[in-house]
Amino acid sequence: MPPLVDPVPGGSPGDLARAHALAHELSAQGVRGIVLAYVDTAGICRVKTVPWQGLQPTVAWGVGMSPVFDTFLANDAIVRTDVLGSPDGDLRLYPDLDRLVVLAGQPGWAWAPVDRLTQEGDPHPGCSRTFLRRIVTSAEDRHGVTFRAGVEIEWVLGRAAAPADEFVPATSGPAYGAARQIELSDYAADLLGALEKQEVPVAQFHPEYAPGQFELSTGALDPVAAADQSVLVRQTIRAVSQKHGLRASFAPAVAERGVGNGGHLHLSLWRHGVNLHAGGDRRYGMTAAAESFISGLLTHLPALTAVTAPSPASYLRLKPSQWAGVFTAWGRETRETGVRVITGTAGHQSQDANLELKPVDLAANPYLALGCAIAAGLDGLASAASLPEEVTDDPARLIPDEAVARGVRRLPTSLPQAVEEFRADEVLRTALGPVLADAVIAVREGETGAVAGLDDAGVAAAYRWKY
Repeated sequence: MPPLVDPVPGGSPGDLARAHALAHELSAQGVRGIVLAYVDTAGICRVKTVPWQGLQPTVAWGVGMSPVFDTFLANDAIVRTDVLGSPDGDLRLYPDLDRLVVLAGQPGWAWAPVDRLTQEGDPHPGCSRTFLRRIVTSAEDRHGVTFRAGVEIEWVLGRAAAPADEFVPATSGPAYGAARQIELSDYAADLLGALEKQEVPVAQFHPEYAPGQFELSTGALDPVAAADQSVLVRQTIRAVSQKHGLRASFAPAVAERGVGNGGHLHLSLWRHGVNLHAGGDRRYGMTAAAESFISGLLTHLPALTAVTAPSPASYLRLKPSQWAGVFTAWGRETRETGVRVITGTAGHQSQDANLELKPVDLAANPYLALGCAIAAGLDGLASAASLPEEVTDDPARLIPDEAVARGVRRLPTSLPQAVEEFRADEVLRTALGPVLADAVIAVREGETGAVAGLDDAGVAAAYRWKY
């Protein structure tokens, strides 16, 4: 894993020489432009691009972009905090050369995630990628732990020829069915081929439950690289879909009813190269540290939903008994609890054991989602928090008194409720810092206002093609 370091204005001598060589390699491969990508507070990937000749000067001095995008909404309206949202100021986008890749789905283009620095060369306090890197570095320094992470990607495919505001499923086959895979066999093969050329390790790819829905899981990486990969994979899916006359949506819900698109997070905690979710003396082989980490996640999960389920459309998806994990509970392979404990196959637990955080969708900024999830878990780790009793079957079946006694809470049922939980959560707000925490609140409140008066069908339509 490359060292987690901030970019340096002016560039280090090694980076400048490397950028010069890379630029000419890219040109020889037919690359004409480089996409510089980051994700804003609303979960939208924003970009600038430079020609291949501009890679070295961009590595040295960055590319300008206004900080106003930290308070953009998904519909491109702008809200304000006390320091963000004005027309003043500028930031510099610095590409990460370790993550630069030629885009197989977009001939002539390469792609790189960026960190954002101020014009004075300081890390921008609103940069979510920098935030995640800080959390990961602090976890290793303070607790001696590292992480492996992955982001599941679910999307639905519609017919591009359909009216622009409508969703017409691109497949007619049943959920998880062979017919659906056969209908889009060429598309699926091209997508897997593009990801292979980009050296993205795909664990599995299959038809999912909802009409026209598919899911792709990638290999586990360090959290920053996992978030980068999530953004890259979605860029690739969009490009390959377009070439096949299809339109991809990662929105939490494309319709007012039914199962939506998730973006479940997988995390495992490691110390000295040992997976702390396996080989321990606690339940299902977990160590005390793994149990405490999960306890921290459950404690902060109501507030965490303001980050992991950040859109009004998220709450069309977060319904009981739809495998969305809408309760503060955990269980081994229990897909209705907020945290699913995965022990892995016998003989391979030391590598495979992990936790799955379920109330997450792809409207979430993956850097914010992973960083806040880790901060929540570390709070439990630091206090050696006890993990409550496991919940099996569907928590929605618990009678109210039993749920209260077992500490099982229903997660927020609306974005305003999630924001109120977030306001009250000092741990998450402190981890983010005041600039990012205030941006989260302002953008979530802005999204709520943007759909005021709309029914569920209107909310779904408003975000159907935003993500």
